[in-house]
Amino acid sequence: MPRILVRKDPSSFQTLALSVEATPNGLSYQSLGRPLNFSQMLERRQPLAIANSECFTVELANLGVSVRLTLSWQGRDYWVLVRQRRKDRGDVVLKLISGYVPAHELNLPLLTAIQEVAEECLLETPHGWLGGRFGDTWLPTPYQGPLHYREAISFSLSPLSGAARPTRCGNLTLLERPRAYVHLPTASLQLVYDLRLELPKEAKRLSLFHVDERLENGQLVARLDRRRPDLYLIPLEQGRPCAELLTLKKGNLQPASSRGIWLAESFATQEGWLVRDERIRWKDWLAQQHLPQPARKKPQQSGAISACR
Repeated sequence: MPRILVRKDPSSFQTLALSVEATPNGLSYQSLGRPLNFSQMLERRQPLAIANSECFTVELANLGVSVRLTLSWQGRDYWVLVRQRRKDRGDVVLKLISGYVPAHELNLPLLTAIQEVAEECLLETPHGWLGGRFGDTWLPTPYQGPLHYREAISFSLSPLSGAARPTRCGNLTLLERPRAYVHLPTASLQLVYDLRLELPKEAKRLSLFHVDERLENGQLVARLDRRRPDLYLIPLEQGRPCAELLTLKKGNLQPASSRGIWLAESFATQEGWLVRDERIRWKDWLAQQHLPQPARKKPQQSGAISACR
């Protein structure tokens, strides 16, 4: 049975609309107007049209962040995806770890990004759950109390190489150089950070779980459902994704079905600074990446998965 980890009052969340200016050389944003609560922000997330994908000025509903998290596990690298049912868009997708940036972190969205990792990506060992650090900064342990976090060991987050074109908040350049795009269906600016997660050697028999918040009776409720971990891995070969989905439970990698899978818009085609699609089919993304559809095979029980062909 799913376990409730925390309840929150959504009225405490506030963000700000944005004014965004894009040129072929970079993109800058700054806050606009008065603070918005969650409902007011959602009301502003209406489709818009922009003709020139490289040069424009536009007002947007909000700033969002995503983390393309690369997990290092037993000498191999994997991208981490989470399953989410998006009520505002009426679909279920696999997406990057992501969240909305609150007003007080608009000038430092990396803080929101690493907090989303702590909230959405849970790492369990037989002796407890792992906390993490980004450099010298400890990540929050959002479910301290319901879950037992290990004190002696932790994982580490570090930035990978950033995007070629800079993004600025006002006159401040975001040092980690996240990939930026304007998502036209939701009138939002999205920043995608590339981060790497390194595990301690002592982390044995690892299991991965996704925890997502849902609005229920006026409260945001976070639940842990062991029957549906909802966290998936895409193996990488020399930095390139492979045409497989895996799960990790008690140290064993196992294939996951990709039938009927959709990926969120961060995997869709980006034209200049713009992404026009809500989502993309798994098989269409494989074609976009020039990856062959894997042959059907029986599930494997060991941790050794032949990921690329």
